[in-house]
Amino acid sequence: MGIIRSMKKMHHRYIIALIISGIFIAGCTNPQPTVQTPTLPPATAAPPTATSVPIAASVNGEPILLSDFEDEVARFEDAKIELGIDLATLNDDYRQQVLQALIDRRLLSLGARNAGNSISQAVIDERIEELSYAHGGTESLNTWLAANHYTSDSFRAALNEDLLAAIMVSEITAGVPREIEQAHARHILVADKELAEVIHNQLLDGADFAILAQTYSLDLSTRPAGGDLSWFAPGTLTMPEVEEAAFGLEADEISDVVQSPLGYHLVQVIERGVRPLAPRALQLAKENAVEAWIASQYTTVEVEIVTIP
Repeated sequence: MGIIRSMKKMHHRYIIALIISGIFIAGCTNPQPTVQTPTLPPATAAPPTATSVPIAASVNGEPILLSDFEDEVARFEDAKIELGIDLATLNDDYRQQVLQALIDRRLLSLGARNAGNSISQAVIDERIEELSYAHGGTESLNTWLAANHYTSDSFRAALNEDLLAAIMVSEITAGVPREIEQAHARHILVADKELAEVIHNQLLDGADFAILAQTYSLDLSTRPAGGDLSWFAPGTLTMPEVEEAAFGLEADEISDVVQSPLGYHLVQVIERGVRPLAPRALQLAKENAVEAWIASQYTTVEVEIVTIP
């Protein structure tokens, strides 16, 4: 029952991580429904015409083709099947999560273009040449494209959008600090408030925090180390109540009883200070920055969802 935040997020968050890593083109593979994301607008049926190309959504009037969306869903489903996951066990909204990811990527690429960035065809050709070499030649790459529901044109378009999105992500994350105020704390988790009060009184009387944590704490991941949560930055604990308590304390101070969905905590700060972010914490900070930027775009960019069959 560890309370350090997992880096696994829903599909929306996973795509942000892929873009930060520069590998969105690998496809959508890991939805986790745990992160708040902007609510998509309600679907509206587009009036059919004899010449219109069906779309799944539009961002500032730019269409996300229904065919591209269905191909992305197919890539997602293929990846789950390859992992041995029965599609019937997935959340019913995974199609919406895939569409959310495509909209997020479009918002990022649009932001890059609005900032004056573009990707030349020469760069696209160079990247495809690199991929061709990595796959063992043009024929092997074409086989891979077909197996992954890409045409040559759709792949080039996706690659162009990936590269633009990566530029925007780089600009957003450039301002993320690499060093930040952090806390080194420990906690004791119990299920009963009365027991928490008893332990609190013992701590105030000078009892050893680590021994009490090893005796009573229900957090199996930190109990052997006396409840030690190690160093952590703001926004990296799954229990914000514990995090808030820790950053409200000075070194050696002990909190009052803190309630969270897990139970009742007692928190002690061992030390505080400005420290470099650990790799996982830095990745999380970058994801938070990108996610906040995307959320802000929904107040200025028109996003329309068309009825999904």
